[in-house]
Amino acid sequence: MKAFKPHLQGLPSYPYKKVDASVKLDQNESPYDLPVELKQRVLQRLQHLDFNRYPALHAEDVREKLSVYLGWPMEGLVVSPGSNLLIQALVQAAGQVLDTAPSFPHYAFSAKISATPYQAIALGEGFALPTEALLEALQKTPTVLFLPNPHAPTAQLFAERDIRRLADRAAQTGGLLVIDEAYHQFSGTDYAWLASANPHVAILRTFSKAWGLGGIRAGYLMASPEVCNVVQNFVPPFGLPAHTGQILLTVLESPGYVQGIVQTLLRERERLFQALQPHPTWKVYPSQTNFLLIRTPDAAAAYSALLEQGILVRRQDHYLGLEGCIRVSVGTPQENQRFLEAAFSLAEVPHA
Repeated sequence: MKAFKPHLQGLPSYPYKKVDASVKLDQNESPYDLPVELKQRVLQRLQHLDFNRYPALHAEDVREKLSVYLGWPMEGLVVSPGSNLLIQALVQAAGQVLDTAPSFPHYAFSAKISATPYQAIALGEGFALPTEALLEALQKTPTVLFLPNPHAPTAQLFAERDIRRLADRAAQTGGLLVIDEAYHQFSGTDYAWLASANPHVAILRTFSKAWGLGGIRAGYLMASPEVCNVVQNFVPPFGLPAHTGQILLTVLESPGYVQGIVQTLLRERERLFQALQPHPTWKVYPSQTNFLLIRTPDAAAAYSALLEQGILVRRQDHYLGLEGCIRVSVGTPQENQRFLEAAFSLAEVPHA
């Protein structure tokens, strides 16, 4: 196809393949659906929605409600159908992208499809943030640095002092530090204060994890009005579907359910972490997210053996430094128990 840009020829698709299993622990979704009473309120709102009319131009109704919830100015918010679109917009606008390796793959994928210069710097020993190397790279040219914190796929939380240094360097060089806080509810961290103090810092968040709304595709950016104006131009007008907006308005009016779900998942995360400590061949890493990274002798074998027992996890062994690793989302107590029993059955050792 000669009509397309040459760099798109042969470009592989985003690395995901749907697999069916009775216990689904592969995508870091919430295992809990939206509470029934909130679903009923959503359905009532949808009955009065004019399906023949376009939604708000730039999700103004949702942004207004989100602004009150966050205590953040409305002009510093962009809402879109999933934070992936916001990542793509930031990359399209960027002169250069800086990343860590391993990292969330959509940063690199977005750079490839937009032909934006891209550099990834490997994490250090124990998944340590390569702060000095990142500072040096930021010094060379104005850059957009994506930093998931808590980090995906390692589930680690980086030190505040290092993040502040990166933010200061971005300000000095005219760059932008994008802190992706997709999992921040599970770590109890919130860097909105840093973005408020430094216009060279932006925050990405999603409704797919703690909010339990992965199916509706919604995320948002918190940044300076200058950054938001640029990013908004890359998000199609009328981009947030009307029904998505009604769901978001409903949950923003009654956000209390989120904390209960987060606390349940934190307890289950700790239970899984402790239960896996005596496993004879697997090493589980500490987590500040809603998933666990586990190093096995053979990721392909572990994945296949778990799938045979109806448990779907995610292989991570194709990433730099994650040889033998699988990623396991925290599920319901019943799902987690099934996973633990399967994990220890593979090692043929008893498990309580």
